[in-house]
Amino acid sequence: MTTVLVSAFLFLHGLIHLPVWLARTDGNQPFDPRHSWALAAAGLPGARTAGAAAIGLASTTAVLYVIAGAATAAQSSGWSVAALTAACVGLLLKALWFHPWLSLGVVLDIGVITAVLTSWPASLY
Repeated sequence: MTTVLVSAFLFLHGLIHLPVWLARTDGNQPFDPRHSWALAAAGLPGARTAGAAAIGLASTTAVLYVIAGAATAAQSSGWSVAALTAACVGLLLKALWFHPWLSLGVVLDIGVITAVLTSWPASLY
């Protein structure tokens, strides 16, 4: 049962990145997934390049979480590496494009990192 729950969590957390970061904005939304406060403050590339980078990082995060979920479902020992990598890429994404609406995602990524580093739940190891 634990394997099913962890696998489903990893799949869902990964796949939720796609609609959030691929969403088109018309300027009325409070969160623009194409605008990076960090890149803008550093004077780095414009909105088009920053948007492409956000989509790339979000897609990478999603794929890594799906791989982690599949590896968990298959009871492969490599799931923890994929989950840890996905969480770190996800945190990078959320740090560079931070908005308070992303706080839950930050908490979930930190939870994944904590779980992997503490070998929790033990039944998966």
